[in-house]
Order: sequence, then C-alpha cells, then structure tokens
Amino acid sequence: MITYLYETIPTKAGEEPERFEYRQSIHDEPLKVHPETGVPVRRVITGGLGLIKTSREKADGGPSEPCGSECCCFRG
Repeated sequence: MITYLYETIPTKAGEEPERFEYRQSIHDEPLKVHPETGVPVRRVITGGLGLIKTSREKADGGPSEPCGSECCCFRG
C-alpha cells in the first residue's frame, strides 16, 4: 500500500484546499471525492527520489571504480 497526498478542490474564491494523506494500492484509481465528506479532490504530485546515474557506470549498471567523496554514490 502506498500513501498518496490529496487536496480538496476549492469551489469559492479565497478558499484554501485541505490536504490529507490516503493509503491505497498502486492499482486503485485515484480518489475523485474526499472519503469522509464527499468534497471533490485531486491527487497532489510531489517530488520523489529518482534514479541517479553517474558517468562512471559500466554496461552492467555497476560502478567501474570508486567515484570519491565528491560523487553522490560515495559510501565512505
């Protein structure tokens, strides 16, 4: 199960959206309404951790040599 961030869709000028987290399967459709109030909602896309590749990777994906303390893959 994944925790997604949702927010209500304001219907009036100046209305602040309410944000909430909701756990659901990755296979479930995104919510269209708040599960408790029925107010329309949208899923909020936030930044995440992505795959970082360096120029020192071999064809098999592993590092060809230690990169050193300046590199993001340094584990020393």
